[in-house]
Amino acid sequence: MLLCIDVGNTHVSLGLYPEPEPGVDPSRLTPEPERRWRLRTDTRATADELDLAITGLLGKHVTELGSVAALSTVPGPSRELRTLLSRWSDRMRTLVVGPGVRTGVPLLVDHPREVGADRVVNCLAAYHLFGTACVCVDLGTCTNIDVVSARGEFLGGALAPGIDIAMQALAEQAASLRPVDLVEPRSVIGRTTVEALQAGVLYGAAGQVDGLVRRILAELGPDATPATVVVTGGLAELVHGRADTITHHVPDLTLHGLRLTHLRHHRPR
Repeated sequence: MLLCIDVGNTHVSLGLYPEPEPGVDPSRLTPEPERRWRLRTDTRATADELDLAITGLLGKHVTELGSVAALSTVPGPSRELRTLLSRWSDRMRTLVVGPGVRTGVPLLVDHPREVGADRVVNCLAAYHLFGTACVCVDLGTCTNIDVVSARGEFLGGALAPGIDIAMQALAEQAASLRPVDLVEPRSVIGRTTVEALQAGVLYGAAGQVDGLVRRILAELGPDATPATVVVTGGLAELVHGRADTITHHVPDLTLHGLRLTHLRHHRPR
């Protein structure tokens, strides 16, 4: 089995996939893992604590594990994750995706090593799944909107504060406001302060996505037609269905990109 691990600023996502059989056509692989888990990111967790947490989640599947592919966008957990996987490397194949690791995605930007690994593997996975120019909308702590060309090249993107960050900042800076549950209000015109906050945050996020995606598609021009707009990330369900430009929701896009990168480095024999 292959375990894919995505360590983000807020959550750790894990997905367990079967190792592909020799000669399998990668285009036939689907992004859904057999099992998935989600943990809150602990920036103080040591390699030993990560080991206990991950093996505890895997349970009986620990003995089936043959490979791990991982990435982390958080400096502290990145170090501890690398330490953990170096320990595991004597009994399984391990890969940490970061700057310098080949993904097969050309990075057509000014400073390629500055691009987060999550952004790259999202574009890899989207292009693999749809085979078109894609706009990848990743809604997490940060809202990442990244662009892959019709030839599978990473062109860059736009970064903005995430939905949770916007809510927290509003509650901290406005004395009479507080965080609220992010659920859909009765209408866009909120009749209570809570509903007004929910409407502003949810529909504001959807409008932000639509505005940026439309500008991106206009800048790409007709050469990018047709283009697929795919949303992923822990907060994707809040915006999917409310943003008109989004065409697909792929919850496990990042994990699938890790899986494809693993296959590039460790092809089944």
